[in-house]
Amino acid sequence: MLTPNIDLQNKSILVTGAAGFIGANLVMELLQDAKAVKIVGLDSMSDYYDVSIKEYRLAEIDKMAKHKNDSQWMFVKGSIADRSLLEKLFQENCFDLVVNLAAQAGVRYSITNPDAYIESNLVGFYNILEACRRHPVAHLVYASSSSVYGMNQKVPYALEDPVDNPVSLYAATKKSDELMAHAYSKLYNIPSTGLRFFTVYGPAGRPDMAYFSFTNKLLKGETIRIFNYGNCQRDFTYVDDIVAGIRHVMCNAPEKQNGADGLPIPPYRVYNIGNSHPENLLDFVNVLQQELIRAGVLPKDYDFASHKELVPMQPGDVPVTYADTSALERDFGFRPNTGLREGLRKFAQWYKAFYLDRQML
Repeated sequence: MLTPNIDLQNKSILVTGAAGFIGANLVMELLQDAKAVKIVGLDSMSDYYDVSIKEYRLAEIDKMAKHKNDSQWMFVKGSIADRSLLEKLFQENCFDLVVNLAAQAGVRYSITNPDAYIESNLVGFYNILEACRRHPVAHLVYASSSSVYGMNQKVPYALEDPVDNPVSLYAATKKSDELMAHAYSKLYNIPSTGLRFFTVYGPAGRPDMAYFSFTNKLLKGETIRIFNYGNCQRDFTYVDDIVAGIRHVMCNAPEKQNGADGLPIPPYRVYNIGNSHPENLLDFVNVLQQELIRAGVLPKDYDFASHKELVPMQPGDVPVTYADTSALERDFGFRPNTGLREGLRKFAQWYKAFYLDRQML
């Protein structure tokens, strides 16, 4: 196992995508457990999905921050594609760590709105790298994605597997981020770690994700479409496990060292973070419907059979995602372990409180 080489106490941390699903949960985790931290959250508050959910997340952060007198929290609305804004933030805050979770997400959306992916995932990440070059940081941690594995037939997906055949622009931008980070680590000795997330879910998540969109449609009496005729498998990973993985990684920056040529050996790593337990999509839907009934989101006599449609695979999708997390376990003694039913139960309870109970007040 690796020995932590960064103590978060008294550190200045930039979290981009701070109003996003993973970003907001990470900020709350840092406020809860880290001592005397200064956290600057940056988010464009884009309307890719319901902005009220992002506002809810920020409100939850603000409530927690009020009770943490030893730490500081500041939110800035803006985009990582705004180079001058990033320069200002880096100059004013002298960041020790940067966690870049800002990105245009979604595979299918990248087919119809490619410009958004180039601006955020490529130009924005380039701006982050340039800022870290001009204002050296102890560690840059950034979000990659399981989508980089493309149509690989071998499972589980291991770090050594080829990632040269993306099947969506989203996947191509995430692989590009890894390549750019490697180049900057080599050229400028910037310690960086990329994290390939696998199908993150949980309370207050992204409404475009299957579990969330299915719930919205079932509640409206609409039909849910299950792709590849239900023969897809996804390595659903609960958001708390993702955040725990990020925390482990943040405190373990790759060591700076020179090679035989006197030049830096890139202080660069990549990890998979997934549950290592792919679930069949039909099984996932069955568990979801049970938990929605249990939470009181849907009535006990809901006719699920008449609200399901099995359809072919969508362009850009892959049939299976499955994480090999052996490197994460080797280096940190950590592996995600939240079961699907437990995670969907927490989501269903949150959904009822956020959407249904508030309407009754």
